[in-house]
Amino acid sequence: MIREDFKKLPLHKKINKLYTEGTFVVGIRYYAHKVNLYLLENEYIEVFYNHKLDKIDKIDFLNQDHTRMKFYLDQINLDI
Repeated sequence: MIREDFKKLPLHKKINKLYTEGTFVVGIRYYAHKVNLYLLENEYIEVFYNHKLDKIDKIDFLNQDHTRMKFYLDQINLDI
């Protein structure tokens, strides 16, 4: 599935696709959200869950230039 096709899906179908075909990578806290990062067909996708409102606010492709990348990278442990 290409980006444009995924972006056109309604929220409930995006959720279903991620949970059935995607791979959970890591979760972080980011302001009012818990952000779960998924890998779907070589694309990283963020799910922004607002725990106060108990709802998903946004699902979007990862912007690797965003400052949130630091939070993801802090979760990686490369102890060898």
